[in-house]
Amino acid sequence: MKAVVFDETLKLVNGYTKPSPKNGEALIKVTMAGICNTDYEITKGYMGYKGILGHEFVGVVEEVNADDKSLLGKRVVGEINCACGNCDLCHQGLERHCFNRQTLGIWQKDGCFAQYVAMPLDTLLEVPENVSDEQAVFVEPLAAGLEILEQLHIQPIQKVVILGDGKLGLTTALALTASNIDVLLVGKHQSKLDIAKAQGVQTKLLENLEIKKEWDFVVEATGSISGFEMALNLTKPRGTLVLKSTVAASKEFNLAPIVIDEIRVQGSRCGRFAPALRLLASGKVDFAPLVSGVYSIDDAIEAFEKNKEKETLKVLLKF
Repeated sequence: MKAVVFDETLKLVNGYTKPSPKNGEALIKVTMAGICNTDYEITKGYMGYKGILGHEFVGVVEEVNADDKSLLGKRVVGEINCACGNCDLCHQGLERHCFNRQTLGIWQKDGCFAQYVAMPLDTLLEVPENVSDEQAVFVEPLAAGLEILEQLHIQPIQKVVILGDGKLGLTTALALTASNIDVLLVGKHQSKLDIAKAQGVQTKLLENLEIKKEWDFVVEATGSISGFEMALNLTKPRGTLVLKSTVAASKEFNLAPIVIDEIRVQGSRCGRFAPALRLLASGKVDFAPLVSGVYSIDDAIEAFEKNKEKETLKVLLKF
């Protein structure tokens, strides 16, 4: 099968071995996948991963290696964390943090930038009929945005600001706004802010933002040190700083304001897919304006180059 593989270099392999589903797994024929910044970071050494890239996909189940074959022929998406199911964390319902987990296209498991991918049945969810492939491929980032509401209780009178108008910030803003949370999205690009504004999100250019410690919740989605420092300068005493990017990795910055202002720091990563699918089915969010290009798997390397461009939001691979 064809697959996009990273092994020191990024390449399209035409003769990659098609996976065989193990007991309790399904074989999915991938129809569409989305390129994420994490995929790009892996090509720069993140996680030390080598193998097939990709963790955002939608596809059709072609084979099931289990007694329950109810998903056979169904269109599905798959949660990216494959847990062991046997450890203390799994028994506590924290499968996304299982120490023995494999993570699709990121850690110890071949990803979805291929014609076929094998996934555990318990990670798969059927896609509602009214949700197109182009929308379904956004389930993973949308779930990550909604995870904030799983982690935190945001009261109607509390103020929320999201820093960053890239796909991470935009997706989080759309997710929270569609969930009836009043948020302000701040960024540097009016064209990107307009995408969110058209769907009811309040927006403001960074140059027009007054830097005051008055926000109850500040979501850092810039991926930059300057964005992190600004987030600290916006969070009110005893407020909450939500880290959606991995800017904190291997960087140096001043953490004294966290102690002085008694700020709560909340890491926020992967979310549950079921709420994201319900939100997509409701029609309250539309990701079509975020798509900067759709490429054939044969043009995957070109698609990765497109993903690097500053104005690019989301690049999709079609199979």
